[in-house]
Amino acid sequence: MANSILTPTAVTREALRILHQKLSFVGSINRQYDDSFAKTGGKIGDTLRIRLPNEYVVRTGRVLNVEDTQETSVSLQVATQRGVDTQFNSADLTLSIDDFSKRILEPAMSVLAASIEADALTMYRDVNQAVWNSGSALTLARVAQARTILQNSLAPLSDRTALLNTLDMQDIITSGSTLFNPNPEISKQYKEGFVGRQGGFDYMESTLLPNNTRGAANASYVCNTSTGITSGTATITLSAGSGSSAVGDIFTVDGVFRVHPETKLSTGILQQFVVTAAGTTAQAVSPTPITSGPRQNVTIVSPGASKAVIFLGTASGEDVTSLLYHKDAFTFATADLIMPKGVDFAAREVFDGISMRIVRAYDINNDNLPCRIDVLYGYKTLRASQAVRLHHN
Repeated sequence: MANSILTPTAVTREALRILHQKLSFVGSINRQYDDSFAKTGGKIGDTLRIRLPNEYVVRTGRVLNVEDTQETSVSLQVATQRGVDTQFNSADLTLSIDDFSKRILEPAMSVLAASIEADALTMYRDVNQAVWNSGSALTLARVAQARTILQNSLAPLSDRTALLNTLDMQDIITSGSTLFNPNPEISKQYKEGFVGRQGGFDYMESTLLPNNTRGAANASYVCNTSTGITSGTATITLSAGSGSSAVGDIFTVDGVFRVHPETKLSTGILQQFVVTAAGTTAQAVSPTPITSGPRQNVTIVSPGASKAVIFLGTASGEDVTSLLYHKDAFTFATADLIMPKGVDFAAREVFDGISMRIVRAYDINNDNLPCRIDVLYGYKTLRASQAVRLHHN
């Protein structure tokens, strides 16, 4: 059959299909698309405001106790533009779509997808919940431990993913491959990296998960929980130790327990805090400790001085990273880039929340046809409580 001329729309759709297939992490989280960024005369800037769920306290007894609705939101900036620049000529466009994909689009989309995925995966450092077992292989028992954390955080049972690095996946396949069940719905999507389903998770594999290097904070730090923790303040004051923490470090404080998200009763489990800015005695953390009200997340038992502070992992040690999460723990948003005029070839398409633009122009000076492929995006951790980090090996 004779080849037909490929149109800008056909090329863009094929490129976007390949990109989508290769986005393992981004393809498994919340994706938002907003076409208002590129609207002439109606642009919204580069930031989306995303509301978080409201929370309330249950009344006991007949007397009315009206609560104010305390709405909270997070800002999602869509300002990162990544792309691949190549060139192809009119002869290339007479190829079949399959040949064109293999020769030009496949390698271009592979590197673009890897760059976007690696960027988005840095969100793991926002997650304050972790199962940390430095120097040991990952086991299904540790995955089950992480699942328990998600259960206690009331993460929905559906749309959960276990995204494992290659070493952790090797450990899991070696120890429990017979437990994987086929998932026809996922296989129909031809999603790269999909391995199987087990224990309520779709298991995916990624070579792009970054290793985690812990800060140098030592084991001597303590906290006076009477004065070092203030409800509603995102800084916890420590003393007696040495060495700086690093962004992404996780620690617990003796006597500071997480509460059930709905009943606000102590779970008897120490609250894990993640460091959001490197420090020594003043530790900026998430979540912000709140000891009362509808957004209470901790209770402090027997407040006082010299409460032990435990940083998870080994000081200055490096561990591989895997991530278990519900899709709404993170969000990835794309927006339409403007369509330039006076070019040889231009198209913009949206698929499954991802917007891509391809533009080709003619360089009369050099008799070339340069082409650019662009995605404008942003990402944000929405609900860190619906994700768990795994650090092993």
